[in-house]
Amino acid sequence: MAGMGALDRAAAILGAFTPAHRELTLAALVQRSGLPRSTTHRTADTMIRLGWLDKPRDRYRIGNRLFEISGLAPVRHELREAVLPYLQDLYQATRTTVQLGVLDSPRVLVVEKITGHRPMPMLSQVGGTIPAHCSGIGRAILAWSDAATVDAVIDAGLTPRTPWTITSPVGLRRELAAVPDRGWAVDREEGNTGVSCVAAPVFGPLGGVVAALSVTGPTELVRADRVGPAVRMAAAAASRAYSARR
Repeated sequence: MAGMGALDRAAAILGAFTPAHRELTLAALVQRSGLPRSTTHRTADTMIRLGWLDKPRDRYRIGNRLFEISGLAPVRHELREAVLPYLQDLYQATRTTVQLGVLDSPRVLVVEKITGHRPMPMLSQVGGTIPAHCSGIGRAILAWSDAATVDAVIDAGLTPRTPWTITSPVGLRRELAAVPDRGWAVDREEGNTGVSCVAAPVFGPLGGVVAALSVTGPTELVRADRVGPAVRMAAAAASRAYSARR
């Protein structure tokens, strides 16, 4: 790791944490960051003093200071604040999990999520990412994106998540081409077995797509013909609210 600066080392340590690895021992942090043990220990101590990491017992975790800073990002502050009321309305109308996400190619960053009491085998969480190619949110964004953005997602690989995931570039492009006419994108058990999603785009003041919101739930409950119009109307209202703030 010769030649790595302090920020590079801190980034390597932060990159060791994932939704599946929220707390790490020093040994695990060394293994996942790829840094020498002494470097990891020294850098982690500095990050604790800065509030970037926390160590309540013998395990490290992300510190509160990073959570505070993340709230200043436009995607978390401006977009979330503008769209949240419409997400809440959509949840009240459907009583099913609703989400807001932005493209972080080739994946989707989940910015907000409102869940109910019904348990579902969903892997998404706020601050986490999901594949763009097999998620309703990702497809709703890609359907209004330029060719280079779509190509980048395809070039990253259309990895199957379930037996129903579309894995061919031709098939994905065909699916995206059908989205604008109906106004919403659909994921039919392609990200999680038994779970389907209907999503619609959120546009910014210049007319470009900036995000998408979705309804996600058990396939037997989330039918596009039933929830699609509600999702599309919520996204349109959210687009107007977000554009008015810019």
